Amino acid sequence: MITRTPRRALPAAVAAVAAAALLAGCTSGGGTAAAPATTSAAATTPSATTAPTPTVKPTGAADPALKAFYGQQLAWGPCAKDARNEADTSALQCAALKVPLDYTAPATGTLDVAVVRNPATKPDQRIGSLLINPGGPGGSGVQMVTFDPKGFDGPVHDRYDIVGFDPRGTAGTSPLNCLDDQTRDGWLDTDQATADHGKQLADACQAKYTQVLPFVSTRNSARDMDVLRAALGDQKLSYLGLSYGTYLGSLYAEEFPDKVGRVVLDGATSASTSLIQHNIEQQAGFERALKAFAADCVTKDACSLGKDPDQAAEKLAAFLDGLKDKPLKTEKGRTLTSSIAWTGVLSRLYGGEKAWTGLRNSIGWAMVRGKGDYLLDLADGYNGRDKDGHYSPSADAYTAIHCADGATDAPAGEALQAALTDLAAKAPLVSRHDPTAALFDPDCRIWPFRATEKPHTIKSAAATPIVVVGTTGDPATPYAWAEKLTAELGNAVLLSRDGEGHTGYGASKCIRASVDAFLLDGTVPAAGIHCPTD
Repeated sequence: MITRTPRRALPAAVAAVAAAALLAGCTSGGGTAAAPATTSAAATTPSATTAPTPTVKPTGAADPALKAFYGQQLAWGPCAKDARNEADTSALQCAALKVPLDYTAPATGTLDVAVVRNPATKPDQRIGSLLINPGGPGGSGVQMVTFDPKGFDGPVHDRYDIVGFDPRGTAGTSPLNCLDDQTRDGWLDTDQATADHGKQLADACQAKYTQVLPFVSTRNSARDMDVLRAALGDQKLSYLGLSYGTYLGSLYAEEFPDKVGRVVLDGATSASTSLIQHNIEQQAGFERALKAFAADCVTKDACSLGKDPDQAAEKLAAFLDGLKDKPLKTEKGRTLTSSIAWTGVLSRLYGGEKAWTGLRNSIGWAMVRGKGDYLLDLADGYNGRDKDGHYSPSADAYTAIHCADGATDAPAGEALQAALTDLAAKAPLVSRHDPTAALFDPDCRIWPFRATEKPHTIKSAAATPIVVVGTTGDPATPYAWAEKLTAELGNAVLLSRDGEGHTGYGASKCIRASVDAFLLDGTVPAAGIHCPTD
């Protein structure tokens, strides 16, 4: 479920902008989404005084208590303009989708889900709506569309309305931001996290969002997605989910198999793996990617890691770890700590080889010149911190959604020691800065709400095959996860990209052509296809 892991409590606030960059085959900085003109950040009580008794497990449109939600008409209007967004959003339309706060008790309150659509450019050839999710958890689908309205230009946008929505707890849908900016600076920067580090965030979130926190799970967002499908007038769901969005899509397929249309899951995760094992495997992915970057670096003239490919990654890790004792000052007056420096370095591994030149230069400025400004900027962009020191309005969606998804069970005693030993063996460089933080990312051990969701295998009962995309050198969602999800789903086919970086759709014309053919014509890619990176 995790898409990002460079340091503790990785808010995926910039996931939408990053996803747009991935789709464009380049990299991009952070930003704040243009919010829909009408959204609601809190639950409200519906006016109806009586309602049918809901089933314990919601049954979608068949549940009489959900009939009004499934039958609603969206009131489309202009999207609110964000001064920080330079894109032309005049063609976009925004709305608010009303959904139950609690699907097992729909009469107890509602949420407004922020939605945006970019209408098909050839309406006479329109297939329907393509829902997208950029990852996270915590990434904004609204932001993914508003910050890059041309991201899907071409045959797909010709025939699909491109629709983004903000999952619960994210951006325009009851956003979760539990710490003030100054407190969050210290919370992220610290290299001396105490046992109360996770409790500090949990207490703050509970104090501000008690009503919403129990209901921000991915399964509830999957249910919201089906209400949205119906409100858009689509009989089946067409969907492109990146990274964490593959988990959202998998849960949708499990919950609504008869509504699955053309679904693509790129940068796959598996619901059958516990969070702890998931983190160990992901840390191993970043370890491999870090070594690949370092080995490439030593072949370049402007590399500060020496000339020995076997020692280059260790030299970098030693420098980053050494910032615990000797942090670097920056021209902005802030300090580059070890934790923040690690975040800056690992965040650039998402971009693959195209991001390596910039990363190499940023490391050089820190190691050779003692200037940490560039690594600090990388970490700020990743953590959703703008130039004025303000964080994303949904900075804590990452933690809250994970904990609502069932990540509250944690090993202790001998089991904990075994997990730490496994982590040290598979990711010795990237985890030694703070092994506990790497293992418990996010830290749900003291989260105030205990989730019922458990790791389990999802087998697709949908009639239409699901297309899974995996990248052989993906640091955040290792290729083995794509293989595993494909096997678990059963009625699925794996499309592979050979190369470095996170997700495949925006990094390979070959991948994009195969995915587009599936979305447009239903042509299922042949098994075993491997595509090169552009």
